[in-house]
Amino acid sequence: MGSISIASNSRKRAALDAALIMAIGMGFGRFAFTAIYPHMVEERLLSLHGGSLAASANYAGYLLGAMLGRRVRAHTAHRLCLWAVGGTVGCLAVMALLDATWAMVAARGIAGVFSALAMVAASLWLLEHRRHLHGAPLLYAGVGVGIALSAELLILGSHAGLQSKGLWLLLGVVSLIIGLVACRGLFASGNETVAEGTALTSSVSASVKPVPLVVIYGLAGFGYIVTATYLPLLVKAALPDIDAAQVWAVFGLGAAPSCFLWHRIHQRLGTRWSLTANLTTQALGVALPVISPSAAGYLLSALLVGGTFMGTVTIAMPAAQRIARHVRGNLLATMTVVYSIGQIVGPIVANSLYARTHNFSSSLLTAAGALMAAVFVSASL
Repeated sequence: MGSISIASNSRKRAALDAALIMAIGMGFGRFAFTAIYPHMVEERLLSLHGGSLAASANYAGYLLGAMLGRRVRAHTAHRLCLWAVGGTVGCLAVMALLDATWAMVAARGIAGVFSALAMVAASLWLLEHRRHLHGAPLLYAGVGVGIALSAELLILGSHAGLQSKGLWLLLGVVSLIIGLVACRGLFASGNETVAEGTALTSSVSASVKPVPLVVIYGLAGFGYIVTATYLPLLVKAALPDIDAAQVWAVFGLGAAPSCFLWHRIHQRLGTRWSLTANLTTQALGVALPVISPSAAGYLLSALLVGGTFMGTVTIAMPAAQRIARHVRGNLLATMTVVYSIGQIVGPIVANSLYARTHNFSSSLLTAAGALMAAVFVSASL
C-alpha cells in the first residue's frame, strides 16, 4: 500500500512540475505578449505593424523550435525543460532593455523557439517517458494557469505604475522563481519511468488515423490564433472602459480547468466526437465578437476560446502519443510543427484582411471557418 501511495505522489508531482514548465514556456513566454501588447502600443514602443511582426516572429520561432524538437528523445526531455525555462526567463527579462522594433521582433522570435521546446519536452517527458497519460489535463492546464497568472501580474504591475518595460521584468523574475521550483522536482525524478496508472478506458483505446489528426491540429492552430493574438487589442479599441487585461485573464482562467473537462469528455466520447464538440464550440467563440460586439460578447468569446483551445491539445496530443510508436518520426513534435504553421499563417491572413477592411471581423470569420473545416475532417479519424 505504501509503495502505491509513493508512486501516486510521484506521478502527481511529475505532472505538476511539467505543468509549471508549460506555465513558464507557454503562459508567460508566449502569451503574455498578447496582454502587454496594448500597453506597448499606447506607450508608442510598438506600432500595430511592429506588434504584428513581433507576433509573427514568435510563431516562426515556435515553428523552428518544434522542428528542433523532432530530434528530442523522451528520456532526455527533462534536460531540455531546463533550457526552455532558462531561455524563456532570459527572453522575458531582455524585453525590458529593448527600444528598437527589430530587436523586440528578434527577442520574440527566440522566445518562440523556447516555447515550442517547452511544449515538446514537457509533453514527451510526462506522456512518453513517464507514461503518465492521465497527467495530460494538469500538464496542459499549466498553459492556462500561466496565462491567467501573468495577466493578473500585469494588472497589479499596471496599478503599481509600472510601464511595459517594468512589466516585462516582473514577468521575468516571477518565471525564474517558478522555474526553480519546477526544475528541482523535475530533475529529482527525471530518469524514473512510471508504468502504473497508464491504462485508458476502452472508449478511447481505439487508434486514430495520424494524417487526419495532424490536419485537424494544423487547422486548430490557425483557428484560435487570431483571437489569442488580438483579443485585448480588440477590446481596448472597441470598449475602452473595460480593462483588456482582465478579459485576457478570463481567457486563461477558462483554459486551465477546461483541460480536465475535455479529458473527461475524451474518455467518454472518444477522440472523434470530443474533437467535434471542442472545435465547434471554439468556432462559435472565435466568431462571437462579430456576432455580438459587446462587453458580454467579448467576455464570452474569451471564455469559450480559452475554454477550448487547450482542450484541443489535451485531446489531440495524448491521442497522438498512443499511436506514436507505430508512426515514423516524432509524432508529438510533428503535431507541434503543423500547429505552429497554422499559427504563422493566421496573423498573416489577419493582417492582409485588415488592410482591406480595416477591422478584424473577416479575420475572425475566416478563423472560425478553419475550425469548422477541422470539424469536417474529424469525421475521417
